[in-house]
Amino acid sequence: MIYEFNSFRGIKHILLLYITMFLVSTSSSCIAQNTEKKSKKISTPTSNMKLNQLTDDEKSVILAKGTERAFTGEYTDNFEKGTYFCKQCNAPLYYSDAKFHSGCGWPSFDDEIKNAVRKTPDADGRRTEITCNKCSAHLGHVFYGEGLTEKNTRHCVNSISMVFVSASKTPQTSKAIFAGGCFWGVEYYFQNAKGVVSTQVGYTGGKKENPSYREVCSHSTGHYEAIEITYDPKQTSYEELTKLFFEIHDPTQVDGQGNDIGQQYLSVVFYLNEEQKTITLKLMDILNKKGYKVATKLLPATKFWSAEGYHQNYYEKEGGTPYCHRRVSRF
Repeated sequence: MIYEFNSFRGIKHILLLYITMFLVSTSSSCIAQNTEKKSKKISTPTSNMKLNQLTDDEKSVILAKGTERAFTGEYTDNFEKGTYFCKQCNAPLYYSDAKFHSGCGWPSFDDEIKNAVRKTPDADGRRTEITCNKCSAHLGHVFYGEGLTEKNTRHCVNSISMVFVSASKTPQTSKAIFAGGCFWGVEYYFQNAKGVVSTQVGYTGGKKENPSYREVCSHSTGHYEAIEITYDPKQTSYEELTKLFFEIHDPTQVDGQGNDIGQQYLSVVFYLNEEQKTITLKLMDILNKKGYKVATKLLPATKFWSAEGYHQNYYEKEGGTPYCHRRVSRF
């Protein structure tokens, strides 16, 4: 009986293996990547992420998940207009208009900047930890149902985990939107480009509101995988960013990027104004004269929908480098 049971189990494993191979071969790479992403838990920043040096006190909270004493934090009673950034990686976390006085002794916010914060239930299930979605720095905890604001949410954050930048010192910024294949790889090259303040990956150009990754992969929404870049015009220009875009993917490929084939992976520049359109046309003309048959589409920008949190800052969190993007000098 033992021999028969083990034989049956072996046959079952072989059948499962063949079924899995078949599903992988017939599924789009988009869905396969999604499964891989969801299975990984991010706990620490990778070695290639640019991080600020921390003091021992900062390490005790940000890395060791400690808590500063109540009513001692620098920002508990700060209500100046501005933005709060992660102390470890400089990622924007909270806008001042989400801050309120809860009387708890720590800075309180009823909302975060979209995709900036990760929420993870504590092991004992009693509280929910909040960490920086980019570098996993410990911020504090989030609480619901207290009735302190209309959003009924309180992010209780350690001052020592943040840096505040006054609105009067915050640079005026502009935006650019590009699609060039898998948005992980595109973001990888733009994140550390000079003058780039922040990036977020998402979906645009389609007809469905607030699409999910799976819906985009089904080719039923008309959306492209794209990146929205916020940059400081005093440090860089739209032209420089667009040149970078044309050099980090293959603008001549008509059906996607590398092995990522499909409408959502096509090369597109979404212009936000006529100046951006003119600059893009000029650069495309330069490339065509150099012998490149540019397949990049030029479309007016439409609503940009931010992708799910696990897609944001993917390579910085996971490590490694893009599998279908590399920089090639073309200008």
